[in-house]
Amino acid sequence: MKVSDAVFSRSSIRAYLDKPVNNSLIKELLEKSSRSASGGNLQPWKMYILNNESMDNFLKFQETWNKPEMPEYDVYPKKLKEPYRTYRYEIGEAMYSLLGIPREDKESRIKQVLKNFEFFGAPAGFFCFIDRQMGPPQWSDLGMFLGTFMLLAKEVGLDTCAQESWSMKHECVSNFVNSLEDEMLFCGMAVGYADPSAPINKLRSSRSPLDDWATFI
Repeated sequence: MKVSDAVFSRSSIRAYLDKPVNNSLIKELLEKSSRSASGGNLQPWKMYILNNESMDNFLKFQETWNKPEMPEYDVYPKKLKEPYRTYRYEIGEAMYSLLGIPREDKESRIKQVLKNFEFFGAPAGFFCFIDRQMGPPQWSDLGMFLGTFMLLAKEVGLDTCAQESWSMKHECVSNFVNSLEDEMLFCGMAVGYADPSAPINKLRSSRSPLDDWATFI
């Protein structure tokens, strides 16, 4: 697969087949992804992988976790200005439209949001942590690592969904994986095989025209 093919075929998958993913394949993808760009070669990523029994155990553990948590960080700015506010609104409405959930059906919308915390039914996934000492440049390294992983996953027929929503359950996750105190949870990543019959997997986000955000000097 060409890199460009992987870029255009990748999307955030929110419904998966009940088909296992081998740990050896995940390991291979993670090792290849570690070749992504890293300023000063700090390699600030720390991954905790869930698969097979460990995924089942985590989901059961999470069901018993009743401690309220404050998010580790703001996923979106509190006062999102235009055009970003519209971009976020439009993709949300497109998703709920595919699912046939009207705006007034708050309960069904909440149920869909909560599927984040089941990895959308993916058989495997991982949590991405970073040392609390690190700053924005190293956070960008995480983005490049995760982007590389998602493209490599497409190359071998796997699908993914990056999930910053897990920052809202960082204590639960940290407790389960037994992470170090100086490790901060950035996001989760669902990994599996897309369910082609699921309407939500037909969602494709649009991108603004090049002239809106690129200036050639």
